[in-house]
Amino acid sequence: MKQKPVIPALQPFLEGKMLLLHKPLHWTSFDVVKKVRIITGISKVGHAGTLDPLATGLLIVCTGAFTKKINDFMGMDKVYTGSITLGATTPSYDLETTPQPMASPDGISRQKLVETAQLFTGSILQMPPQHSAIKKDGKPLYLSARKGIEVEVAARPVVIHAFEITEVALPIVYFKVHCSTGTYIRSLAHDFGAALGVGGYLSSLCRTAIGPYELKDASTIEAFEQSIHAIKSAIKE
Repeated sequence: MKQKPVIPALQPFLEGKMLLLHKPLHWTSFDVVKKVRIITGISKVGHAGTLDPLATGLLIVCTGAFTKKINDFMGMDKVYTGSITLGATTPSYDLETTPQPMASPDGISRQKLVETAQLFTGSILQMPPQHSAIKKDGKPLYLSARKGIEVEVAARPVVIHAFEITEVALPIVYFKVHCSTGTYIRSLAHDFGAALGVGGYLSSLCRTAIGPYELKDASTIEAFEQSIHAIKSAIKE
């Protein structure tokens, strides 16, 4: 894609900027990239680490020459908060597909939840969800999963530095996870429910940090658009 001329005030975006943006619910990560392209007029834009449409939170977006730094950001640890609903499972491990009741979580103590979470800390092998963009023989797994076909994939090594139970309101359990890149929180939720013997799925997720970068410092898409509009308006005056 050939870069069209940009106004001088937006030249820094072409030279390269790293943006901290708050991805809204139901947006894909690429929706955010497309929006930044439209707002800035910069064609060379990419993101450092996909968030599922049903997740919100911190998305690092790079423009211009800074797109070369994307892999550096992608390799950083992540921090997430969210909720796991116990007593049911879903094929996608989240609310993209319909929950199927398993067993009542009533009577599970907070202590049991905390102890079970500890089983998943440290270096572990994790099975990616069948409903994921991981490719097997050149095809994303989710294409087969949507047809009801399960594809055999190998477990992947990840590191869970911390898996903290922050609140319990059964059947919902709230958590905070600090993990390595490549970790599927959906798989963690599914495996957590399986270890408890009642099933579980990820019912909400927010990425709050990527390495040293935090969600509290991120801009909403609306605020970012307003800031660029203000720059353009100042030039016209």
